[in-house]
Amino acid sequence: MTDFLRYPNLAAERFGARAVVANDEFFAAKENLLRGSEPVFEKGVYGDHGQVMDGWETRRRRSPGNDWCVIALGAPGIVHGVVVDTAHFLGNYPESCSVEGAFADAEVDDEATADIAWTPLVAMTPLEGGAAHVLPVAAPQLVTHVRLSIYPDGGVARFRVHGRPAPAWEDVLASGDHPDLALLAHGGYAVEASDAFYSSPNHLLLAGPSLDMGDGWETRRRRGPGNDWCVIALGVSGVVDEIELATTHYKGNAPAAVQVEAANRDHIPEEPDWEVVVPRTDVAPHSDHRFAVERPEPVTHVRLSIYPDGGVARLRVLGSPTRDGLARAGVARLDHLADRAAQERFLSCCGSQRWAEVMSAARPFGTIEELLAAADRAWAALPAPDRMEAFDAHPRIGDRQAAAGVAAASARSASWSRDEQAKVGDGNEEVLGRLAARNRDYEARFGHVFLVSASGKSAEEILDILDARIDNTPEQELANAAHAQAGITRLRLRSLVGAEQSGAET
Repeated sequence: MTDFLRYPNLAAERFGARAVVANDEFFAAKENLLRGSEPVFEKGVYGDHGQVMDGWETRRRRSPGNDWCVIALGAPGIVHGVVVDTAHFLGNYPESCSVEGAFADAEVDDEATADIAWTPLVAMTPLEGGAAHVLPVAAPQLVTHVRLSIYPDGGVARFRVHGRPAPAWEDVLASGDHPDLALLAHGGYAVEASDAFYSSPNHLLLAGPSLDMGDGWETRRRRGPGNDWCVIALGVSGVVDEIELATTHYKGNAPAAVQVEAANRDHIPEEPDWEVVVPRTDVAPHSDHRFAVERPEPVTHVRLSIYPDGGVARLRVLGSPTRDGLARAGVARLDHLADRAAQERFLSCCGSQRWAEVMSAARPFGTIEELLAAADRAWAALPAPDRMEAFDAHPRIGDRQAAAGVAAASARSASWSRDEQAKVGDGNEEVLGRLAARNRDYEARFGHVFLVSASGKSAEEILDILDARIDNTPEQELANAAHAQAGITRLRLRSLVGAEQSGAET
């Protein structure tokens, strides 16, 4: 039940999480919920609003309702559980709490939180004073924001949201080649460690340089044989080019030496065969170290060994993600979205509402192969009216204005339509005019737009295909359009989950 605690805290202030808005914070500020330090109570320390409390505390409620706080996570993540710690709140803790989540594509300010579509993560649960309540999420969900509701009022010292970061890798790759595959914000996290007495190995993976000795991974002093180590799961599988390691701030407690090994657990799900990629090497205190890596095979995990013990500030694993890794990460994001958000993304691939609902209900897929197979099955079982709805979501091929006028098209599907028809738009005005006229003839004859996979085809090639099909029977053209839609859907699904990302290793 508490296995989720191995995942990083996505609501940590140090990770970039922030308390967006609370309906009340009269006695103590909402920002205190996200602090990384243990909550402290100093009896008899008073301010303008009474006893100073290290946590979030609302005034005593004298009307119906309850209090709440919205938190933006440090990165989008698949949430597996939360911790609601009432610590020193003894006579003023809430009776119960609940937690909801939401996924937002854009930044959300305090005024926009009212428009968020919230879905339950943790049902209303009784609370006790002075206790850390470890609450699992029954159905792990991809969210960017969470809302902690307390009933009816009171104080919570700390709030932690444990899950695996799940970034949009198209955004990561757009920022440059050879990203840090182990960065916490890129989905990396510490799977296990021999020791984490002073601080978590997840600190190794934070962005930017370490702030102090508490902002890295430090083990206790080893008094027996052996050495300390930690295992890091990368955000996606990738080919590693370079390892960077910093002992910043560790001066009298840096390790004497380090070693890094790598493995691919996609193919060895149990205990892997570790391959040394950085042999045991002496390291200096309070210094940066770089190691070139020569391993052409993909990596999913690395193991950092330190000899015999001590502290390391940062670990960077630089390389190129594999297409398979990107696809797995993209499918995982899709699998864990709330129904409404998932349906919106499916609709951008195929404009049938019924098809989108079936696909959302069919999750999880796990792999892109199963995603594509499920898409084919759902499309094959779709009645004719729903297929026509999908056809109508497409702009006419070659019509430069049509995409903006298709009501069912999302910004994502409209962008894909423009990309798919990019070569068509290069045709001269005479050919485009003939194509537009022929499109109208086709629609008058068959009652739906002409559909063909336009990717890579010129206006002349599209016109030739249209001319060849316009004398078909309505039954033949329904079959041809259905076949084309299935192909377009598969291409768009691959793009949706990042299987076609540039900058990836094949």
